[in-house]
This record gives sequence, structure tokens and C-alpha cells, in this order.
Amino acid sequence: MANRLSVIATRTGDDGTTGLGDGSRAPKDAPRIAALGDVDELNSVIGVLLTEALPDDVSADLSAIQHDLFDMGAELCIPGHVALTDEQVARLDARLAHYNATLPPLREFILPGGSRGAAQAHVARTVCRRAERAVVALARADTVNPPIRQYLNRLSDLMFVLARCINQHAGQKDTYWAGAQARR
Repeated sequence: MANRLSVIATRTGDDGTTGLGDGSRAPKDAPRIAALGDVDELNSVIGVLLTEALPDDVSADLSAIQHDLFDMGAELCIPGHVALTDEQVARLDARLAHYNATLPPLREFILPGGSRGAAQAHVARTVCRRAERAVVALARADTVNPPIRQYLNRLSDLMFVLARCINQHAGQKDTYWAGAQARR
């Protein structure tokens, strides 16, 4: 990978377009670029979450997810390229089942919060949902590998469960939503 990114400021985007991995250019507000940007933002938000004191298995899983999201970004950046697999989606399913098994059943809605790490996991969950919406919008205009949508859907669920696990690890209780009647 020698000198792959030797020049960062190319000025080629000054006209409102950006380069794709296949050499073509697309408007910066195109659905593909929106999806790519939202996935990139999600990866960055998970990077912020990784700066928190987390259980080792959560950190390891989040690091693996960051690599998967980079694969997803490569796939979105190069039309027709396939990088994300059913196996990566299955791994998320397995981790979701693993973490969910450690939690008490939910009987109420919970609010984002508790510990700082859990709050960051909720931010990642919401950014993930936006990335999923952007990928769905892209799929209306162009072919999208089904594991991309599946992965983002599972990942948002996993981030919700991880928020609860992070609170549990921190000795913090989930904050339950109190309906309008209860707040009066």
C-alpha cells in the first residue's frame, strides 16, 4: 500500500463531485455518497465509543465491526464490488444472541443514557439507523448487496443491546421511559 494516499487535498472535489473507487465521479449529494458518508460517520462514532472503558469482549467486537464497516465502505465506493458477506451478518447475529442472553428481559422502553459508554452506544445505534436508511435509498436507484442492509439492521440492534450491557458492566441501571401520564 505504498503511497496509496500520498496526496489528501487533490482539489478535484471543488466542483461538487467526488471520486469513486472505480475512477468514476459522482455528485457529493448522490445517494451512494450519502450512504458512504453515513457508514463512515458510524465507523467514527464507534471509534469514539472504543475510547471508553469497555469489557474486553465488547472492545474486540467493536474493533471487528469497524473493519467490517470499512469493507462496507469499500463496497459502496466501488459500484459492483462485493466485500461484505453473509458470514459477517451471521457473526453479528451470534454476538447479538450472546450479549442479549446476559440481560434481563425488557418490560419497558428505555431512554438513551446511563453511563457515558452506553450513551455513546446509543449514538452509534441512531447513526447506524441513518446509514441503513441511506443504503435503502441507494437501493432504489442502484444495486446493493443484501448483506449490507442486513448488517446495518443487525448492527443497530446490537448497539442497543451493547448499550444495556455497558450499563450493566458499569453498575448503572437502564433509564426507563415514563409515559406522559406517569410524568404528570
